[in-house]
Amino acid sequence: MTTSTPAVSPREFDTDLPAYDRMPQLLTGQVALVTGANSGIGQAVAIAMAQAGADVVVNYVAGSADAVVAAIEKTGRRALAVKADVSQEDEVVAMVAQAVKTFGTLDIMVANAGLQRDSALVDMTMAEWNKVIGVNLTGQFLCAREAAKEFLRRGVRREVSVAAGKIVCMSSVHEVIPWAGHVNYASSKGGIQMMMKSLAQELAPHRIRVNAIGPGAIRTPINTSAWNTPEAYAQLMTLVPYRRIGEPQDIANAAVFLASDMADYINGITLFVDGGMTCYPGFATGG
Repeated sequence: MTTSTPAVSPREFDTDLPAYDRMPQLLTGQVALVTGANSGIGQAVAIAMAQAGADVVVNYVAGSADAVVAAIEKTGRRALAVKADVSQEDEVVAMVAQAVKTFGTLDIMVANAGLQRDSALVDMTMAEWNKVIGVNLTGQFLCAREAAKEFLRRGVRREVSVAAGKIVCMSSVHEVIPWAGHVNYASSKGGIQMMMKSLAQELAPHRIRVNAIGPGAIRTPINTSAWNTPEAYAQLMTLVPYRRIGEPQDIANAAVFLASDMADYINGITLFVDGGMTCYPGFATGG
């Protein structure tokens, strides 16, 4: 016998969300750089890093980062907004150099910037393919490379962490779940998985940890159409056994944990934060 759980609207779940107003001070004295940090998941991660005690470099490529900088400064931490396209090598090199010049060093890199350019395979242009791979995969490679250079130069700062540096790659459930109509995006995320593991293997002897976060369905502007009506939300919940959409803060909490010494023996893994989406709920009744 099986039972079904009715899907509910996003508003009905708001009162069931956990409290996020008591972030432990796990990153005191450290410096974090978060890419794509002026909206959505990146914004939540940047503010959470500050709430956990870190000074934060807020990367953005369009719009403004003023609101995020103000929110970070309100916590009592320092913030620096840096405009840079992570797919461009010279801009990433300059961004990390500016972070080190301003704050003296860098302890945490959260390579979060990402985008979608969706299309059926036969209609996908090289521009759509290259844009997604360039930002989502090449951008993370460049950010990890430049951060690792600083970590290796400086070594372990034992007064703030037992690790020389921490890199957190923002992946997706689609590093393991195929996604028809999104081959560029899924390929970029699958690439992040193997890049992250290879970097973790290479950098571990230097006390540099590299991990990834795999968000599932998260309430962000990039996927508004998937959750902003009761009908869309109900359809989305058929993919989420936990029966609520994720919030950016859910990802931010995971990022703070992976960047902290509480996760010091965790290296080379993807932490899926997805309400069980990678449990393939379509098979819950036996397939």
